[in-house]
Amino acid sequence: MGQDQTKQQIAKGLQLYQSNQTEKALQVWTKVLEKSSDLVGRFRVLGCLVTAHSEMGRYKEMLKFAVVQIDTARELEDANFLLESYLNLARSNEKLCEFHKTISYCKTCLGLPGTRAATQLGGQVSLSMGNAFLGLSLFQKALESFEKALRYAHNNDDTMLECRVCCSLGSFYAQVKDYEKALFFPCKAAELVNDYGKGWSLKYRAMSQYHMAVAYRLLGHLGSAMECCEESMKIALQHGDRPLQALCLLCFADIHRSRGDLELSQLKLHCLSESIYRSRGLQRELRAHVVRFHECVEETELYCGLCGESIGEKNSRLQALPCSHIFHLRCLQNNGTRSCPNCHRSSMKPGFV
Repeated sequence: MGQDQTKQQIAKGLQLYQSNQTEKALQVWTKVLEKSSDLVGRFRVLGCLVTAHSEMGRYKEMLKFAVVQIDTARELEDANFLLESYLNLARSNEKLCEFHKTISYCKTCLGLPGTRAATQLGGQVSLSMGNAFLGLSLFQKALESFEKALRYAHNNDDTMLECRVCCSLGSFYAQVKDYEKALFFPCKAAELVNDYGKGWSLKYRAMSQYHMAVAYRLLGHLGSAMECCEESMKIALQHGDRPLQALCLLCFADIHRSRGDLELSQLKLHCLSESIYRSRGLQRELRAHVVRFHECVEETELYCGLCGESIGEKNSRLQALPCSHIFHLRCLQNNGTRSCPNCHRSSMKPGFV
């Protein structure tokens, strides 16, 4: 595969990726990687694969392609390509919580002579370094790096970078317990997405909504927190972003805990009480708790909408659809429908819980 054909296939993959046909895009790019003899083209397609796997939360795959990209950059003997590949290596290690490695690779980026670091990529390097410092709880160094990244974004009119920095600043201020600022920065990120993000990945909207949810929850605005978290989870389910789904689930749990929701606690209590009374042979008390258990199941809608069995009584694989209705996986597979049996909305790209 020559240079022109490589460019065409990379562009084809980008079109598929932007239209949310992620797996087809990955197939196109992987085929280019296997067949292309153009080193520059191979470098570019590796960058696409790194970005795609990052946005899907497949961080080990992201690291694998970043390492291959480093080798390709060395073959090209170009400092600019080397800078970009080291930045991707830093980001990959950041996602995998290898923060010391992230900082080391970022310093390597900044130390490369004759590159675009001072103008085009310096802000992204500073952002990755700030996230690593934050992961290590080195708050002063983290804030310095974030402020530096923000200056790069403003000086170069890079609204996408500014959006990412604002999300990281939201996380920073949440950790140091300045909850007003923890809300201000992700709200700013959401504004940037609305104003400039028409062609951006939905990941930016999802992350801004998630950080807003965290801040709203910390401020006690639980209704707003739930709305933002639901929006973020919806996008995470659509893109198969498992790490973001996990963050949203934790946020949902924190919101319910802050609300003092007792229904789920009552359900657990009655279930445990049932086991105790059954083991002691106390039939009257057992019947009372069995009845109350099923009443709680009805109230919390913890039952499969297809077979009617309770969810949570025994270990079983479940499937949550984008509309948030939950079913037994086996029931959905046997049913064969492409829409939710409860509300009839599309059930494409479901997530698992």
